[in-house]
Amino acid sequence: MAIRVTLDRVLLDRRMSLTELCDRVGVTMANLSILKTGKAKAVRFSTLEALCRELQCQPGEILNYVEDEDDVIASTKKAAQ
Repeated sequence: MAIRVTLDRVLLDRRMSLTELCDRVGVTMANLSILKTGKAKAVRFSTLEALCRELQCQPGEILNYVEDEDDVIASTKKAAQ
């Protein structure tokens, strides 16, 4: 399973910099950079809520589930049983 972060695209659509978003939501540049690059292991709902409120978007516009090869193989094996 892979969760892809599309914060770059949303920021570009809103013509907003990461620095501006940091200032508006009160999250550090380091934490938003980790999220933006997809290196975050978890996201607090309060952070996600603040981002969605400020960017006027839904969580699905920032985060997307993408099935990876291991998931496809596991699903295929399970279905064959």
